[in-house]
Amino acid sequence: MDTNAPLAVVIGTGPLGLAVVHALLAKGTRVRVVNHSGKADVAGNVEVMGGDIGDLAFARAVGRAAQSIFLCAKPPYLQMADGFQPIMDGALAAAAATGAKLIYADSLYAYGPFAGPLTEDVPYAATGRKGMARARLATQLMAAHTAGTVRATIGRASDFYGPEVTESVVGERVFGFALAGKAASVLGNLDVPHTYTFIEDFANGLVTLGTHDQALGQTWHIPSAETVTTRAFVTLVFEALGQPVKIQAAPRWLVSLLGIFDPTMRELTETLYQSEQPFVMDCSKYERAFGASTTSHREAIRKTLDWYRQKTGVIELAAT
Repeated sequence: MDTNAPLAVVIGTGPLGLAVVHALLAKGTRVRVVNHSGKADVAGNVEVMGGDIGDLAFARAVGRAAQSIFLCAKPPYLQMADGFQPIMDGALAAAAATGAKLIYADSLYAYGPFAGPLTEDVPYAATGRKGMARARLATQLMAAHTAGTVRATIGRASDFYGPEVTESVVGERVFGFALAGKAASVLGNLDVPHTYTFIEDFANGLVTLGTHDQALGQTWHIPSAETVTTRAFVTLVFEALGQPVKIQAAPRWLVSLLGIFDPTMRELTETLYQSEQPFVMDCSKYERAFGASTTSHREAIRKTLDWYRQKTGVIELAAT
């Protein structure tokens, strides 16, 4: 790779971070990834740095010579409400030290329940701890941009799926279970529309934001394939497998009951509204500015199933 090519730093090597790495490499960008362990399943020409991004001295070192920094890390689900702040602080320190653009990969949690399609102008009204934390972080980032401390933008997506994605409402419990011959396990109302984002589309959209100065200082909803109901989405998964459709949907009362014993299920009740009412992400602002090139659900599901097939350990786990 050209050593004079622009350098991008990707904070976090989870599914989204890895997808962003692949998208950057495809454009000839040099990439440095950052995580706790200093180990990552990336190409040999990708630099890997290990350490705590919440350590501001380390964070500043991470950003050296970078033109862009992609914040794709997040704390474990049960620690999301409190664990995100040092990650954001570190990313801000890295961007401020080097002058790099900071592209923050965000969810839709900050909006809270809302009757109608979600646009970037919907006010932050989350009342749960995770949603309020996301709202606080986004506000902090945009305030830093306004103050001239950093140059930043936010890219948001809905529930995503794809290669490497297991911990999602359409992750292991849909794709892994279906491959194992089990019923897909989902939440809420199967028959209300819900936007699902293919992780490669999310990554490509974030990279696009990082290459356009007009994206700075704003929030953008990354285009996704057409919004369908959860039943229709899961049906496409089983059709791709040539199997009869089998779905189990957990209603709120069951999630609440399970939450008495399971901390993860207890945390899910905060965002269960997303599966009980229409949850539609409007991406027209991004489309007008940058165009839209998304992967159809059928093609994205095929790629996702191919990845799950290759990960035999995941499939075997789902079958037990």
